[in-house]
Amino acid sequence: MKEKIIFATGNEGKMKEIRMILQDLPVELYSLKEIGLDIDIIEDGKTFEENAQIKARAISKLTEGIVLADDSGLEVDYLNKEPGIYSARYMGEDTSYSIKNKNIIDRLEGVPIENRTARFVCVIAAVLPSGKELSARGTIEGYIGYEERGENGFGYDPIFMVPQYQCSTAELSPEIKNKVSHRGKALEEIKEKLRKILNEVEG
Repeated sequence: MKEKIIFATGNEGKMKEIRMILQDLPVELYSLKEIGLDIDIIEDGKTFEENAQIKARAISKLTEGIVLADDSGLEVDYLNKEPGIYSARYMGEDTSYSIKNKNIIDRLEGVPIENRTARFVCVIAAVLPSGKELSARGTIEGYIGYEERGENGFGYDPIFMVPQYQCSTAELSPEIKNKVSHRGKALEEIKEKLRKILNEVEG
């Protein structure tokens, strides 16, 4: 019987990336929506790590199986690492990302490219049925562009430029994005940790 993994998100764009990366694990993967769980978790941690753990522990109490949760965000150096852990709630949760992206670009008006450095950060926390906890962190360095570009991504992807590809993360193909992105790196790391545990269980 395959192990069940619940990923604590309702974000379809995120689930698409997660499914692509975890597809070779011998597990059944579900989003909160797919298991019929609609819950508001207060993320009052001070770091990406704390928020990911808060989500994973909360869902773990309500369900069976392995629970994964991520907390991710954009850090813009010139803006004192804003929006950071508040990336999803920046300017209000119901504010569209085109408005959020425009706000960041406007706040960087006149700032030269070398001072527009930024990174995406993703931390994934896992809580196993045994109570054991794992975590993984991934980052991607880049800079904030001057306009929105690309249709492939979501969130802040259209304004985040990846120097080695000279394009935004929303212009990368899904395959390349999953290799270089913060979430892709964190998922790969957590995947290998889970694979070891799953192998031990089978063994």
